Amino acid sequence: MPGQVGGGAVMLIPHGEPGADESVLPPDYQRIIAAARQAAGPATAREVGEAVGADASVRAKPEPLRSKLVGLVGRGWLRKLSDVPIHHPPVT
Repeated sequence: MPGQVGGGAVMLIPHGEPGADESVLPPDYQRIIAAARQAAGPATAREVGEAVGADASVRAKPEPLRSKLVGLVGRGWLRKLSDVPIHHPPVT
């Protein structure tokens, strides 16, 4: 559901709660969660970026992906372990 910030439209990411369906997220966020879920264990932002086809060859390119990962972590859709990996919590 879009919202308004500073007069511009933005996509609001709902909080991830137990039993929440990922289909409420925009498609690019769904792909990020799917990539994190497919990882054998915790995944770095670069690994998630490679899985979703983001160009990580230039240092500034991963920043939009990192921003989305931080948003998903902040809303409870993903979990950050220590300083590097991103992990999808188990589905219950």
